[in-house]
Amino acid sequence: MSDDTEAGTDGLQLPRNDVSMGEQSKGNSLERGLTNRHVQFIAIGGTIGTGLFLGSGKSIALTGPSIILVYILVGAVMFLFMRAIGELMYRDPNQHTFINFIGRYLGPGWGHFAGWSYWIVLILIGLTELTAVGTYFVTFFSTFGFNLKQWQWLIELCFLVLLVAINLIAVKAFGETEFWFSMIKITLILGLIATAVVMLIVGYHYPAVHVHGLDHVSSAGHVGFDNILNGFKLAPNGPMAFLMSFQMVFFAYETIEFVGVTVSETKNPRKVLPKAINELIGRILIFYVGALISIMLIVPWRTFQPNEDGTFASPFVMVFQYAGFNWASALVFFVVITAASSALNSLLYSAGRHLFQVALESPNAVIRKLGVVSRRKVPARAILASAALILLAPAINAVPQVSSAFVLFSSASSAVILFVYILTMVAHRRYRMSNDFDPDGFLMPAYKVTSVITIVFFVFIYCTLFLSKETTAPAALGLLWLLCFGGYSLIKGRKAGVALER
Repeated sequence: MSDDTEAGTDGLQLPRNDVSMGEQSKGNSLERGLTNRHVQFIAIGGTIGTGLFLGSGKSIALTGPSIILVYILVGAVMFLFMRAIGELMYRDPNQHTFINFIGRYLGPGWGHFAGWSYWIVLILIGLTELTAVGTYFVTFFSTFGFNLKQWQWLIELCFLVLLVAINLIAVKAFGETEFWFSMIKITLILGLIATAVVMLIVGYHYPAVHVHGLDHVSSAGHVGFDNILNGFKLAPNGPMAFLMSFQMVFFAYETIEFVGVTVSETKNPRKVLPKAINELIGRILIFYVGALISIMLIVPWRTFQPNEDGTFASPFVMVFQYAGFNWASALVFFVVITAASSALNSLLYSAGRHLFQVALESPNAVIRKLGVVSRRKVPARAILASAALILLAPAINAVPQVSSAFVLFSSASSAVILFVYILTMVAHRRYRMSNDFDPDGFLMPAYKVTSVITIVFFVFIYCTLFLSKETTAPAALGLLWLLCFGGYSLIKGRKAGVALER
């Protein structure tokens, strides 16, 4: 066997490098239109969500400066998770989703469960993100004195139609859009860090300010490391709050795996994918840790207290208003709209690819009709079907009873995604013990130890969901989904296996 090939379990010769991408793309009906630049920024976009811009104040209030340690620890585990996905996708870069490896190495039952569960999770998150886009857009214009609340449904419709159109044009159009979305988010974060550095050097003092989104006047202060170090404790609000911070940070990293869905449409994936994944740690340190340290240098961590309605002001708005930029609120909410639009754009892309893959493998003739590629080489039917469900968001929000139930199911989706993550890690271990294993691939380091650490961590995060009244019901609903739909899928998979043997 030559050095450029490897043997699969079926005896076929598969290319081991990107020199013969024509051979490598056989059987892949999608276009490899994403470049290294696109994938790098899609990876960045996957690690920066609206939670950093709006929700980091709540995270800091929960456990103080030690939240930085939590972000680093959770980020390290998510990096290991991505290394496992990277190894699998590197081995077979024609797969449209990492979910396929669950069915391949754990059986069709678990593959059916993971495929449909993950797609449903994406739709539920998409519904939430579409609502968020409309809400942030209304908030953005309210800073200029315009009340667009009654038109929120139309705003959401227009945003969704625009993003669907981008996804239908070509995969390159999606990549370009994500590139510019990510650029906007990165610029604001780097601007925050640069502002903090300058204020620290000059020994900046700021007066009491009425911050937009805060129902009381914030106190005067100064910029310095003592804002972080004074009264520092690992768990200033108790061990329970410290443990709760792990689940909050984990959900900030949720959907980091989207970069793994781009592999079948990426040029030179075996060159681009390892680079995108290996740079995750650097991005986490800059965009999360760097931003949090900058915020707490300026705003004493004990200053982060909830409003009467339980909400928190955006730390980004606070920092820029302390620096004298009174237009900061409009700027931050513009970037937040960008972040939410980026998340929705990626969700449409990922949901379309997952439904496309599920349709290809479905025995149902109606569902198989969704497994069709358009003339522009995108899974148009699967994208449109996913978008049609996400379009229900305005209708759901219009009925209070339905909206309350949706919040519960949406929260449960975060619990279900943990099952998919765990199954992915188990599938990776099975791959390492199979004949498919490529010792010259993009290997997860010390997998026998690191994969166990990753699995145990995901189980730990699920257990923390039972520590709060807000997350206990979603966690229980997630377990019910595992028992019912998981049991159904395993029975269905077993029957299909028996029929195949006959």
